[in-house]
Amino acid sequence: MSKILCYIYEGMADFEISLLLHRLKNTGKREIISVSETKNVLTAQSGLHYIADKVFSEITSVDEYEAVIIPGGPIDNEQNAVCPIVREMTDKNKIVAAICFAPQFLGRAGILKQYKYTTSCSEQKIESLGCEDPFYRPNYVETRCIRDRNLITAKGYAFVDFAMEVCDTLGIFEKPEQRYEQLERVKE
Repeated sequence: MSKILCYIYEGMADFEISLLLHRLKNTGKREIISVSETKNVLTAQSGLHYIADKVFSEITSVDEYEAVIIPGGPIDNEQNAVCPIVREMTDKNKIVAAICFAPQFLGRAGILKQYKYTTSCSEQKIESLGCEDPFYRPNYVETRCIRDRNLITAKGYAFVDFAMEVCDTLGIFEKPEQRYEQLERVKE
């Protein structure tokens, strides 16, 4: 069974990745491995509690993983533990998928200068927070969801688009019409 890493952290927007993780596990038969800085209980924006399967020090190589999924969450320029994994996955042409504010980690990993991306985090939001802007704005694209080679990013409200793009990229759907069947089910 192929494995997918999912970064979990305090205050993450878990709803942005729940459809994607469901599709990866059930339709795609992927094993989801959650990773974090700690094995302490983490509280997501939904109020649900999570405990990571692994801490970062237990990930010695990304070779056994197909992708890393990163949900959005608060901007925190000191939160960088996932950045080495993002860089290694990118270097090895593996899928890196980040939604909403999560491209902040890609920016701090130093890869946004090589990729087109989108995010829900505006320059005005960064100014209001009074923190350093982790995004490389010249490569920002105003769109719901974008794939540039092995990097997939989306705005937070585009979590269905994000899920379908990641699933398509990983070849989850056996037939193209399965993608549209999934979208139709979400609309019902």
